[in-house]
Amino acid sequence: MPTPHYPPPAVLRVLRTLGGDIREARLRRRLTMQIVAERAFTSRATLQRIENGDPGVGMGIYAAVLQALGLLERLDQLANPANDPVGQALASARTPKRVRIPRMAEKQNDAD
Repeated sequence: MPTPHYPPPAVLRVLRTLGGDIREARLRRRLTMQIVAERAFTSRATLQRIENGDPGVGMGIYAAVLQALGLLERLDQLANPANDPVGQALASARTPKRVRIPRMAEKQNDAD
């Protein structure tokens, strides 16, 4: 049996916001829960859990619902390195100031 997972409050807040936004997008499109659930190949009960921000619903189901609403295209940008200033700063700090060729490599290149 898997260990229960209790997400931090910040994660729960974000999932509730996402669920509310998904619900609002569905209502603006004047789509019923049943129609969106069918398009996402899930159940109406699971869609209701998503709209409530349930952390137990798999990410794949969230993605399927976003696709059913036409909102999937931005999901792949969430962890894109180009949108990660902290990661870019850390990578830049690890970049060497200069590069030296090891002496043995110089001798091997001269022999060729």
